[in-house]
Amino acid sequence: MIMRKWHGASIPALGFGTYELDDKTAERMVAEAADIGYRHFDTAQMYHNEEGVGRGLKASKLDRDDYFLTTKVWYDQFQSGDLQKSALESLRKLDDDHVDLLLLHWPNPDVPLEETIAALNEVKNLGMAKHIGISNFPTALMDRAIACSDSPLLCNQVEYHPYLAQTKVLEKTRQNDMLLTAYCPIARGKVMDDPILMEIAETYGKSPAQITLRWLLQQDSVMAIPKSGSPKNAKANFDIFDFDLIPDDMAKIHKLARVDGRLIDPDFAPAWDIA
Repeated sequence: MIMRKWHGASIPALGFGTYELDDKTAERMVAEAADIGYRHFDTAQMYHNEEGVGRGLKASKLDRDDYFLTTKVWYDQFQSGDLQKSALESLRKLDDDHVDLLLLHWPNPDVPLEETIAALNEVKNLGMAKHIGISNFPTALMDRAIACSDSPLLCNQVEYHPYLAQTKVLEKTRQNDMLLTAYCPIARGKVMDDPILMEIAETYGKSPAQITLRWLLQQDSVMAIPKSGSPKNAKANFDIFDFDLIPDDMAKIHKLARVDGRLIDPDFAPAWDIA
């Protein structure tokens, strides 16, 4: 297991994502993932499966200190008062007294960022979250969030895979001692049919998805949270710690990035960085 060290936290770089898993599936798959060896789990209010994730973690019999749990506040709860209440509701659904990381899921230009970050800091100070961070923030908003937060921000969780360069966001996270968590890391399965990735995968006796996840984790300060509704695929995603990609292969994968590589771009998304 590759770990990321950050301000006293030790975080498994490979996590288990739960986006698009309903409550029942999330419960089953989180317990399965824990049995496979995952110790980092990611959910969100908007996924509507926090209760299932909580039940899955209870079923795993893992001690609370043995795993890292993230959830996210949806952007319609960003006003002070609303955010704190929503964090409490998440804890109720998760059946826990704290999360390890609480993220702002998307920027919301209709609520002053200073107000939202102050409320997020209050949640941390009250012990409901050990760490706080952001998600889907381009670099300009990262600068503002960092500047108005009393507590350090652990990460920016963004879409990141071989077809989407996140050069500017990566530079900004590293400059500010933050991590980048990659969601949609295998580009919704598109990597499986990529000729370059298939060729590299054959060399290592791995799948293109495994090669992609390894590529992400070999980058400094990057974590990844692939999701799966299949125990077989979840196990395969975890089977990436017995090899290293050589620099030439890392470079080949970096070159797959393209202008139209973004897959997640809702109408409320911020103005993205180019590259």
